Amino acid sequence: MKIGVLFFGILKDVVGRAGETVDLPEGARVREVLFYYAREAPRFEAMAPSLAISVNQEYSGADRVLREGDEVGLLPPVSGGSAEDGNDEVRGEVRGEVPGEVRIVRERIDTEAVLGRLKRAADGAAVIFDGVVRDNTRGRRTLYLDYEAYEAMALKQMESLAAEARARFGVRGASIIHRLGRLEIGETSVLIVVAAAHRDAAFEACRWIIDTLKKTVPIWKKEYFEDGAVWADGEAFPKKFDDWERQRGNSQHPND
Repeated sequence: MKIGVLFFGILKDVVGRAGETVDLPEGARVREVLFYYAREAPRFEAMAPSLAISVNQEYSGADRVLREGDEVGLLPPVSGGSAEDGNDEVRGEVRGEVPGEVRIVRERIDTEAVLGRLKRAADGAAVIFDGVVRDNTRGRRTLYLDYEAYEAMALKQMESLAAEARARFGVRGASIIHRLGRLEIGETSVLIVVAAAHRDAAFEACRWIIDTLKKTVPIWKKEYFEDGAVWADGEAFPKKFDDWERQRGNSQHPND
C-alpha cells in the first residue's frame, strides 16, 4: 500500500525533501515509517525520540495501523519557547462554533482590526498577545525570520485551542492569527486576542493559548543571520513512541 510522508522544519534538511510516497505492506504501523527513515538518514534516528507524529492531520502514536492513502506527518519540535505551564494538558479537539477568528495568513497582521472584530459591549476586558520578530537571538543579529507550517493540521489545532480556552477559562471569545513566510524585524508573527467579562480569565486564557500553541501547533521558524541560517530550537514533544529503542533492533525495512 502507498503512504504519503511529509517532512517539516529541520527534517526537510535531514532527509533532503519535503515529502514523498512510500510502499508499505498491508497492516504496517506508523513505526515502520520511522524505521525506514532511521535507516536512510542516521541523523533522523537521533532526532526520532523528540518527534511527534500525525496521521491524516491528527496526532498519532507509533502503534497506529496505517491504511492505503494515509498521510503521515513527521514533526520536529515546534518553534516555541520554554515557558512552563504547570501540569495542564491539551485535551482533544472541541467541536462547535467559537466566537472569534482563527486564521493562518501571509500578509501583515492588523492588530487593531482583529481586536475590533472581537470586542463586544458585554466584554469587561480584552487581552492581547502580540508576538513580534526581534532583532537578535542569543547575541546574534537577526536579519529576518521565515515561518512554515503543516497548514491544515496547524489550523485544526489552533481552532481547538480557541474552543478549549473558551470552555476552560469561561471567556467569551478568542482570536488566533499566525503569519507564515518571511517576516521582517518588528513585524507580528502571532496575535492572540481574548475577550471576557473579567480580566483574570482573559489574562489566564491568553497566556495558556500562547504557551500551548508554542508547544503543540506544527509551525516552525528559520532564523536568518548575517553569517548563516538555522531552524529555531523547539521544545521536544511528549514522547510518542516509548518502545522506539526496544523495537528498532527488530524492525524490518518497509520495502523489504
